[in-house]
Amino acid sequence: MMPNIGSVGFLGAGKVAYTIAKGLLGAGKIPPQMMMASAPSERNLKLLKAMGVRCTNNNKELVETCDVVLLAVKPHMIPTLLKEVGTHINEDHLVVSLAAGITIDFIESKLPVGARVVRAMPNTPCVINEGASVYSTGTSVKERDGPLVQTLFNTLGYCLEGDESMIDAVMAVSGSGPAYAFVAIDALADGGVKMGLPRDIAIKLAAQTLMGSAKLVLEGGKHPSELKDDVCSPGGTTIEAIHQLERGGFRKCLIEAVEAACLKARTLNEMSAFSRK
Repeated sequence: MMPNIGSVGFLGAGKVAYTIAKGLLGAGKIPPQMMMASAPSERNLKLLKAMGVRCTNNNKELVETCDVVLLAVKPHMIPTLLKEVGTHINEDHLVVSLAAGITIDFIESKLPVGARVVRAMPNTPCVINEGASVYSTGTSVKERDGPLVQTLFNTLGYCLEGDESMIDAVMAVSGSGPAYAFVAIDALADGGVKMGLPRDIAIKLAAQTLMGSAKLVLEGGKHPSELKDDVCSPGGTTIEAIHQLERGGFRKCLIEAVEAACLKARTLNEMSAFSRK
């Protein structure tokens, strides 16, 4: 039996809130009247309001109204936000943080004892229900909270539960990963344009190729290296192209990009502003 998610509130009305709200509405799992968003500026609330989501400029009103409270602000805003709403959080709320680099331990230290806290890392394809999300649960979550969060994010694509020690690396692979993919699509399209393709056709071919290749990995049962070998004929054009990618450090660049993003998240963790003091 699918858990009852209840009402969902977004503390913050930027791109993260929009992505999650649009994905949930697109899946038809939660009606707009069961969602609420808060932000100090009407400008930020405009898109969510247009989708039928209830909106307010009062964070405390949202907390008092919603069952599931998503922290959807930038990491540096989390301490101030928790100071503002912390006394209004109780054991009936499920608090889900979407902020990179902010630990469950820190959030729990700023909320009343017994607060139910989950840390989640979704990504932007959640907006079209093709996202990848990983979540970790805090010390006071109830038995039903894991399945509830799983249900919420399964609606938006692929979701799994993992240890919090994984979250920074998850952020670096799948959280930031869409940006790497967009750069790859843009570069492939530029190559096509250089060799004579119209821009619109080159972008479509590049995007469709990445999407189809991803589906082969997810559904075909073969390791990516095997699939790559399937495309590379001996002495052919593709292996020549792969050689150029290797000469340019393609793998090295991706590995180091993931490492840099992960280390940046860990730096946020270690900042004095995010200590328990």
